[in-house]
Amino acid sequence: MQTATRAFLNYLKVERNASELTIKSYKDDLEHLQEFFQEQHGRIFDPQEIEVPQLRAYVAYLHECGYARSTVARRLACLRSFFRYCNREGLCDTNPAKPLRTPRAGRKLPHFLTTDEVGRLLLAPPANKNDGLRDRAILETMYSAGLRVAEVVGLNLGDYDRSAGILRVLGKGRKERIAPVGSFAMKALDRYLEIRQPDTTADADNQQAIFLNRFGRRLTTRSIGRMLEKHIQTSGLSSQTSPHTLRHSFATHLLDGGADLRCVQELLGHKSLTTTQIYTHVSTRRLRETYEASHPHAQGRADS
Repeated sequence: MQTATRAFLNYLKVERNASELTIKSYKDDLEHLQEFFQEQHGRIFDPQEIEVPQLRAYVAYLHECGYARSTVARRLACLRSFFRYCNREGLCDTNPAKPLRTPRAGRKLPHFLTTDEVGRLLLAPPANKNDGLRDRAILETMYSAGLRVAEVVGLNLGDYDRSAGILRVLGKGRKERIAPVGSFAMKALDRYLEIRQPDTTADADNQQAIFLNRFGRRLTTRSIGRMLEKHIQTSGLSSQTSPHTLRHSFATHLLDGGADLRCVQELLGHKSLTTTQIYTHVSTRRLRETYEASHPHAQGRADS
């Protein structure tokens, strides 16, 4: 299975042009299955030897360990793709993962910040320090353009068109989109780019990155996560706040302001409109809460 796994990951990289994050996730999931086989059976099976009951036992093990339904669903998706590849390449006769049922994941409403809370977060990084200017530029850009953390990390100098006020963003599945940038984010970017200092001994990929660490090299997603945790504490925001919260806030505030759902879909880079529609539930809930708190007859009708 280890040889097949390496071939599959190479296929994802070369033929499917999958992102490094996707390849890493698939690698981790397949290694976890191998560890399960090693622990339960004392060896790792080849794809040809693996049958449906063995994978059912693995899924049961995931549930027993308390993994979230979303994690189980993701790992099943990985296994289906892996065995579909193995079947096509003649490494196994069937796809033993195909009959497995994906657990239904309850859709949680995304956590988002109010406009006042966003304002507090954006002002948290100190404007009199270089790393503070960088952090402000990152947070302003994430909120202004609704970017994922991986998309922010991947930004290069050539992706920013200052005159047009846009960013060229490489999203999930390496799908490219154009993201407008607001005036506040552009000002924050301008101030940061004036003091940005790349490591001139680094390779071209690192030197071209917009956002750099203290060594003058491209930031990582984890670095942005740590940076946000620090500023969340400073601004006194909920511990639920994550890097993705700014993206959720971006979408929610657009819809609250009257933006068209399909326009928001394009700005977020969602493949399906269904993914974007979860934000309409957030807006509807807020409307209901405002109505019940403000309308003099709302409470009376609910209690009647």
